[in-house]
Amino acid sequence: MPVSPSYDVFCRVVDHFGDAGICWRLARQLAREHGFAVTLWIDDRAVLARIAPVLDARCDDQIRSGVRVRRLAAPMPEDAKPADVVIEGFGCGVPEPYLAAMAARAHAPVWINLEYLSAEAWIETSHGLPSPNPRLPLTRWFFFPGFTNRTGGLLREHDLLATRDAALVPAEDSTVRSPEDGGAPAEVLTVSLYCYPNSALPALFDVWSEGDKRIVCNIPDCVARSELDRWLGGNVPHQGTPIERGRLTLIVHPFVAQDSFDRRLWSSDVNFVRGEDSFVRAQWAARPFIWHIYPQAAAAHAAKLEAFLARYTSGLHGVSAAAVRDFWRAFNAGDGAATATAWPSLRASLPVLSTHGRAWASALAQQSDLATRLVNFAASRL
Repeated sequence: MPVSPSYDVFCRVVDHFGDAGICWRLARQLAREHGFAVTLWIDDRAVLARIAPVLDARCDDQIRSGVRVRRLAAPMPEDAKPADVVIEGFGCGVPEPYLAAMAARAHAPVWINLEYLSAEAWIETSHGLPSPNPRLPLTRWFFFPGFTNRTGGLLREHDLLATRDAALVPAEDSTVRSPEDGGAPAEVLTVSLYCYPNSALPALFDVWSEGDKRIVCNIPDCVARSELDRWLGGNVPHQGTPIERGRLTLIVHPFVAQDSFDRRLWSSDVNFVRGEDSFVRAQWAARPFIWHIYPQAAAAHAAKLEAFLARYTSGLHGVSAAAVRDFWRAFNAGDGAATATAWPSLRASLPVLSTHGRAWASALAQQSDLATRLVNFAASRL
């Protein structure tokens, strides 16, 4: 076993910022906290640069935040030598010449397929299973992130929760929040909206604008663009320019670095998140949240949504559990009428959900994090 093994992480962008975000977080943590030499091979550096502005999207080979970031394209550079541990993000595929070089090594690398996160029970029996390559003397190991000790766990930096708590210490003047959440007064309900296109949004904007409490909704640029255009009659707000309709204020913000997005989640009252990366970060934020799961053909995502709902609401009682289930299902179905109908119950449950969110995050934090489990998994096979 090498004294300090090297790691290569492969990423092909499918879910826009989600795939890139997860692989970037993992690569940074492997370098920063574990001290490994890490190379991130990614096909779309422009997407990654939107959430990691330290990167130069035009540069094929650069070192940022302790990680070597290289362009994933055919043909691969001649100096692309296999690392001791090869992580294939979400079954993205490792280039054939690289696979051949892996097989030619005297000691084959540990080849790990980092799968998508799920709360479904079957991943506990699939996590860690081997898959021998039919052509080459290589074995690929399946690594499933999850919510129990029998899975690969969740990405979490060692100081994440302490950093979150320190950032939320009330300032002397607590009547106005930080610019990270739009500078809203403390008595206003702040919402961070980061979702996929969703036909339920106009109806939700209606109920927010007609409600009895002021709401400030912060939206990253290019998110819900068509829904905003339809609801505002073509008057989509410019970045940073608030638009008010009744009790609702909409503010479109530029995309920010991952760390800044984390702070927005921490300081918002309600977080709408999507995919996997922001889904996990919303749980560490310990705030009420709504997960817009990545839609798949033939509603294949429905089982994943229900599995997480069952796990997440198991510690809630009656009305609050029903409020979460009803709103999440309606929103994920794109049902505007049902979403609008479900909002009052969800809003009434926010105090309970805030307490539940902190307990949920604290319980998950008792487990070891994904990077640590992955390092231990690889070390036992080197």
